[in-house]
Amino acid sequence: MRPRIALPADTLDEATNIINERNAAFAPRPVIEAIVKTGGLPVILPSIDPADVADYLPLFDGVAFLGGFDVDPTFFGEEPHVRLGKTYRKRDLFEIELLKQAVAADKAILGICRGLQLINVGLGGTLYQDLSEDPTAQIKHSQAAAGNQPSHHVTVTPGSTLATLTGERPYVNSRHHQAVNRVAPALTVTAQADDQVVEALESTASDQILAVQWHPENMYKHHAESRQIFQNFVDRVAARMPRM
Repeated sequence: MRPRIALPADTLDEATNIINERNAAFAPRPVIEAIVKTGGLPVILPSIDPADVADYLPLFDGVAFLGGFDVDPTFFGEEPHVRLGKTYRKRDLFEIELLKQAVAADKAILGICRGLQLINVGLGGTLYQDLSEDPTAQIKHSQAAAGNQPSHHVTVTPGSTLATLTGERPYVNSRHHQAVNRVAPALTVTAQADDQVVEALESTASDQILAVQWHPENMYKHHAESRQIFQNFVDRVAARMPRM
């Protein structure tokens, strides 16, 4: 059986062109394609009552937390900064509970952009609500270049899982204005931009979680290191599946 990968859905806050419905759930096509190309089977999960998350667990083998709106700062004990972007509390509540139950069930986890931030918050870390709060942030983290093109380098910790996939100095794309502040206790920083902004997190005690601040789904077709991030994720999921 192919590894089933849960993709918690984003929410379209405009009316669709097809059925004129607002707040439609969706998952980004590039992520779906990257998961399929590396051997996984995507399963899209709409945001529902967190109390029902346990019923989802048997339906998937691993979970990827993806990009989207800013994380609501009340989840890490702060009021909204003047430069906070759109938030969607319903999605945050659902995904934090999904994260906690997936961690407890030892399911492999990937985080992309907001997904990295959500994972850090869900496990007890905090964020800079806007990079203007971070005194070290100096380079452009929301690129004007096309999204499938890299825009800045990151330095990856030697010996980390990420280093085996991307090397120690990958050239990545970037479109975010929030960033990790205090790192959750269960996570370790394994990549940073040249201005010290956190660019990747991994589980401290295992290979369960790998999360990156950039968007490998937009680069996987033409950049081998981006494909390797997805391949590693699907492989980590498969390694945790029960043997028949």
